[in-house]
Amino acid sequence: MKYIIVDLEATCWATKDKNNTNEIIEIGAICINSDKETESEFSEFIKPTLYPVLSDFCTKLTSITQKDIETADTFEKVIERFKAWIPVSEDYLLCSWGFYDKSQFISDCNLHHTDATWVSKHISLKHQHTDIKKLNRPVGMSGALKMDGIALQGIHHRGIDDARNISKLFLKYFDHWKFKTT
Repeated sequence: MKYIIVDLEATCWATKDKNNTNEIIEIGAICINSDKETESEFSEFIKPTLYPVLSDFCTKLTSITQKDIETADTFEKVIERFKAWIPVSEDYLLCSWGFYDKSQFISDCNLHHTDATWVSKHISLKHQHTDIKKLNRPVGMSGALKMDGIALQGIHHRGIDDARNISKLFLKYFDHWKFKTT
C-alpha cells in the first residue's frame, strides 16, 4: 500500500465571493509505504486558468508568486504526472488534513473535464486525529503539530511543506488510522 500524504494550495481571496472559483496552484505530496518509509515526494505548481493573476492575499498566505505559476504547466498536464507518480494502477490511499483537498481535486477535475474517480480513495487525517485525541472538534494542522509537540517546519500554506508536516503526524499515529475510505 502507498499512502499519499497530500496538501493542495489554491487560488484564494481575502473575502469570500461565490463568483470566484478556487483552482489548484500547488500539489505537494509525500509517498509513504506500508513499512513507514518515505519513498518519494511530488511538488509542482499549476497555472490557473479562470483567474490567472494571484491575489495579493493568496501570495501573502502561500508565498507562491505570480512567476511561480506563470512558468507552471496547466492542471491537465500536472495531474497526469501526479497520477503517474502515485501510480493509480497500484494500491494507494490519498491522505489529507481534512476533506478540502479531496473536494478541490474533484472540482478541478470537473473544471478541466478530466476523470476524478481516482480521488475516491481518500481519508481525512484531521477528522481521525480528532477521534484519536478525543477532542471536541477538529484542529488545524499547525495546532495538531503543536498539541503533539512537533515543530512546524518550512512555510505554512505551502503544499510540499504542509505535506511534510502532515507526514510527521501520519507516522506518529500510523497504527491508529482507519484506512477505510469514505
